[in-house]
Amino acid sequence: MGNCFSCFKVLPPSTTNQPIVLEHKHETMELRGVCPPDSCPQTSPLTSIEMHANGNKPPLSTLTTFNSIGSDNCGSVPITQNNQRASRGFYTRLPPLGRSGNSSGLNQTIESKQQKELWENKLNILFDQYKDQHEDIILADGIERFCEDLQLSPDEFKVLVLAWKLNAGQMCQFTRQEFVAGLKAMRVDSIRGIQSRLPEVVQELMVNGELFKDLYRFTFRFGLDVASGQRILPADMAIVLWRLVFTIREPPLLVKWLRFLEFHHVRGIPRDTWNMFLNFAESVGDDLGAYDDAEAWPSLFDDFVEYENDQMNQNITKEDIIKDCAFGKD
Repeated sequence: MGNCFSCFKVLPPSTTNQPIVLEHKHETMELRGVCPPDSCPQTSPLTSIEMHANGNKPPLSTLTTFNSIGSDNCGSVPITQNNQRASRGFYTRLPPLGRSGNSSGLNQTIESKQQKELWENKLNILFDQYKDQHEDIILADGIERFCEDLQLSPDEFKVLVLAWKLNAGQMCQFTRQEFVAGLKAMRVDSIRGIQSRLPEVVQELMVNGELFKDLYRFTFRFGLDVASGQRILPADMAIVLWRLVFTIREPPLLVKWLRFLEFHHVRGIPRDTWNMFLNFAESVGDDLGAYDDAEAWPSLFDDFVEYENDQMNQNITKEDIIKDCAFGKD
């Protein structure tokens, strides 16, 4: 039998039992064809070994099971291979263990989603404090109360900045979507948070020309009456909004420009005129000396420059007359 069962350390049987063992071996060899291995009852090989060692004749089922393992009664190799295959199949059926990094990422995603929901709920509650009783929108009365809580005047520059950050589609009203999305973009969710954030935004506008240009262009759209389909800003509204938006970064000729509009009773300001005034004010300077009438400026700018030049000529003529009169007396 070789070393197949040496690990069990079974004492060798006495010589008197050898004929019995040989007899048993002959019987089991003959019975192998009678009882195929697949049809025989399963009995532990260890039981067969113990019965051989004690010299007792095992039952037929035991011998058949024992000898069906192999002709040399060595069942250790096939059993080991079967166990290895079985265990290998068991481990392959086990679900893979989740990595700690993936688990941590999933937890962070869940926490982030929960925080987002809590944040939106808080902003919706804040919106509900000011919205109209009959419409899901903050109207003039609600905006007035909102400004009071912010300790701001409704016609203050910071309120225009806030409307710009909320991307309000129309003056004197905030929709729920505008309110919630805008405050989320500002990363605030309370009155105190808004009060703290607005001065920072104003400071950014003072040093960042591109941001201010975006605010400036927004101001024209904000002043239009969208419900009536208005596309040209009335001159009186344009004058108010020009004064408001130029609370910071005021161009030197703003006062002259607004005086010209009031004196000439201009009816309305188109979008192109509004947008180009910012470039016009930056390029021509206070004395209008850099103005080039060959450039494609709106005709209203041509009229303004001509008016200012006439005013300057009249002032020079008047001064010259006074000087000439004084010289003649001498």
